[in-house]
Amino acid sequence: MRLQLHIWRQKNSREPGRLVPYAVQADEHMSFLEMLDVLNAELIRKGEDPIAFDHDCREGICGACSLVIDGVPHGPRAATTTCQIHMREFPDGAEITIEPWRAYAFPVVKDLMVDRSALDRIIAAGGYVSVRTGAAPDANAIPIGKNTAEKAFDYAACIGCGACVAACPNASAMLFVGAKVSHLALLPQGQVERTARASRMIAAMDAESFGGCSNHGECEAVCPKSISLDAIAKLNREFMRAVATGES
Repeated sequence: MRLQLHIWRQKNSREPGRLVPYAVQADEHMSFLEMLDVLNAELIRKGEDPIAFDHDCREGICGACSLVIDGVPHGPRAATTTCQIHMREFPDGAEITIEPWRAYAFPVVKDLMVDRSALDRIIAAGGYVSVRTGAAPDANAIPIGKNTAEKAFDYAACIGCGACVAACPNASAMLFVGAKVSHLALLPQGQVERTARASRMIAAMDAESFGGCSNHGECEAVCPKSISLDAIAKLNREFMRAVATGES
């Protein structure tokens, strides 16, 4: 299949970028990243600079494959990371626009790569359990209700890719922070730091210049792990709890 790509090229965060057209021949069974590999191999043969893009596991686990495909973070298939998109999703002769995550807190490193370390700094502010929890047998010995456990697992599925930020018109990280706060708030191991966790992580989020949530719902629509907007509601309740206890 023959494709016409329009790919964002940018040397670094200080220089302006632009969309550059490329023609590429791909197989319909290739993954989206394999198609970019083919294009890069061709560019290298020509002595041109290959396109920089993030990737790691290529198994839909890590979320490093942060591309906006035709305006949609991670591409056209719901609940799927970019690396698990295959070229059969597109018709022969398709024109595809490929851009990086767009957010002030995600400065461009090069081309399609952005610096998402702002999310790491939010986690460092409170997204952890510092008390001794023992080994796996100790955790298994703590009784947790089925519904609570399943809800905590749903929130813990967040891979921190940042698609929610890229999709949000406000570049809000509320779904990410909500998922990280909520899964720990539901588990007994997370209770010791519970009252301070939400306020610390929200303060870190604001310090990184992420926007506020205005309930557009774009974050839930593009999340590759289908994290629900309930996580944001839970985050708001946890923040109010912190305010009520004087730990905000």
